[in-house]
Amino acid sequence: MKFLNFLTAILLVSIALSCSRSVAVITSAQSDKLAIDNTTDVYADKEYVAYLQPFKQKMDAEMAVVIGYAPEAMTSHRPESLLSNFSADMYRIAAADYLKQDIDLAVINLGGIRSDLPAGDITIRKAFELMPFENELVVIWLKGDKLLELLNGFATVGGQGVAGVSMEIKNKEATNVFIDGAALDPQKVYTIAVNDYIADGNDGMVQLTRHVKRLSTGLKIRDVLINHIKAETAKGNFIQSKLDGRIRYAD
Repeated sequence: MKFLNFLTAILLVSIALSCSRSVAVITSAQSDKLAIDNTTDVYADKEYVAYLQPFKQKMDAEMAVVIGYAPEAMTSHRPESLLSNFSADMYRIAAADYLKQDIDLAVINLGGIRSDLPAGDITIRKAFELMPFENELVVIWLKGDKLLELLNGFATVGGQGVAGVSMEIKNKEATNVFIDGAALDPQKVYTIAVNDYIADGNDGMVQLTRHVKRLSTGLKIRDVLINHIKAETAKGNFIQSKLDGRIRYAD
């Protein structure tokens, strides 16, 4: 009996070893940089290129549609800029239209603006260059003490894009803070238009995750931008902005 048990154990071990999978281990790797530009055209499948050409022409035509006009170039920088002011204003207007109520302020991350807006015609392509991500418009209800923490964070980096806010930066802290013309109240709950990326606490904006309430509108920021430009153009307005001291350094 003991001998049979021994043979059985040997058989089971043999089966287990035969069923085990070998594990491949990478011991070295090498990579080369391949530029994705017209120098790679020689490798293209000519039949596939010909197949795609009608779709490319259609897409190029759609992207070239002019939806507005900017009389001057707009760029984004700290502490305040034409393009960041324009973008934050757009967030605030779109959120107010969606909720059918006033929105206290808007906040954008400068890293979310991916290009400048040159003077001249504004095309659909330019809107995609400005907002290439699939981010959505979100409304946050945030208590004033958390909002002040957020604005203090802005002060440490020299500013972010805002609308409905007036503040000074002194010793890397937010001072003389006003929200929609009234002094910031630490106990009040404010409505803030943001994108879902910073609503999740990214770009150092963790205070936005400590909200009282959060509402996702389902509106893509890029669509908000395009529709805003079209609406202003339909009214006969140019696409422009102004500097009004929203974020400034204390004297």
